Amino acid sequence: MPQHLLIENIKSLYGITNPATDKKSGSQMSELNSIENSWIYTKDGIIQSFGKMYDETHQSLSAILQKEPNLTRINANRQFLLPSFVDSHTHLVFAKTREEEFVMRIKGKSYEEIAAAGGGILNSAAKLQQMSEDELFEAALQRLYEVIGYGTGAIEIKSGYGLTVADEIKMLRVINRLKHVSPIPIKATFLGAHAFPAAYKNNREAYINLIIKEMLPIVAQEKLADYCDVFCDQGFFTVAETDLILKAAANYGLKAKIHGNELGYTGGVQIAVQNHALSVDHLEYTGDDEINCLKNSETMPVGLPNCSFFLGIPYAPARKMIDAGLPFCLASDYNPGSSPNGRMGFVISLACTQMKLTPEEALNAATINGAFAIELSKTHGSIAIGKIANFILTKPIPSLAFIPYNFGNDCIDTIIVNGKVWIKPN
Repeated sequence: MPQHLLIENIKSLYGITNPATDKKSGSQMSELNSIENSWIYTKDGIIQSFGKMYDETHQSLSAILQKEPNLTRINANRQFLLPSFVDSHTHLVFAKTREEEFVMRIKGKSYEEIAAAGGGILNSAAKLQQMSEDELFEAALQRLYEVIGYGTGAIEIKSGYGLTVADEIKMLRVINRLKHVSPIPIKATFLGAHAFPAAYKNNREAYINLIIKEMLPIVAQEKLADYCDVFCDQGFFTVAETDLILKAAANYGLKAKIHGNELGYTGGVQIAVQNHALSVDHLEYTGDDEINCLKNSETMPVGLPNCSFFLGIPYAPARKMIDAGLPFCLASDYNPGSSPNGRMGFVISLACTQMKLTPEEALNAATINGAFAIELSKTHGSIAIGKIANFILTKPIPSLAFIPYNFGNDCIDTIIVNGKVWIKPN
């Protein structure tokens, strides 16, 4: 049966773009086109048309009502409608939480000190290696439902807590299973180069060979990943090591992504651009050299303010990047160690309060630019005819700025996924 949805009396329909728009850069990021007192019509999960309630578009609205008498109708009751968030950087598949490290940081231990003592990524890897694929899948599925309820309408998920051939593949198989049951699109990223396992601490070359010669062939053969990521930073993978891994991944058709410049000015941006990476993520340490490098590329800079908030480290200089004419993207970095939260509404609040983005810039960064970072701009991230009907219908709120202003609370009333009201499964 065809599915028809009409949402009427929308206070403001935000995030309208031309269907050809794939991202927003510089001053464009402050533009969040809207229609007041509006409606939107979708069919079989695809946006068909939208307009004002009482102007020349009213005739087309009347025609829809006459042609489709059995369509589902929602009276938005003067609520706002926004495109769903696109979260382009998560580690949603993990075994256990790491609140004990949270307490260690309160007592003064740094991220690097915790990692050196066997905590951090290695802690998550040890826990994940003890869990079955089925257990990981069930836990990750609940987290996926959780973030959909927070307004996320497309997502990327990384491996990286396996750090053995069997366990990295196990993680990617879990992500693949999620793809098959998820109501929203998922992009999978292979992150075997997340950290060096303890057994390879004094033989980095051997672990890199394991990634290149054993992990990557299986990932490619089973078509388990869309992208390959490397943690290029202090205490993790060097620029040369990153380059080696990304070039090997490219031979298998895996496009590059990079964790870069979280802990220092380590060349992550430059090597990302050299490898035509879709995105370079974190960027807490970004100066003029990095900005100039990004200007001459198609690589999307991605900020992860949840991580900065939780670890107490600097925030990516998003204001400086946007003022320099760059695009900018926001993502949650949902993971058990440095960002145990997938709530994109809070990410937007942090972007406004700590990175000095306007609400319009922050919402563009979390929607259309997030879609660009995982190659979904043609179908997600904005309101345009022909795009997937994934929306957020807010509670009655006074203004767009109220969304980041009212931090800690979601202003969401209804989630629309594929043109249907989404109800979290039991």
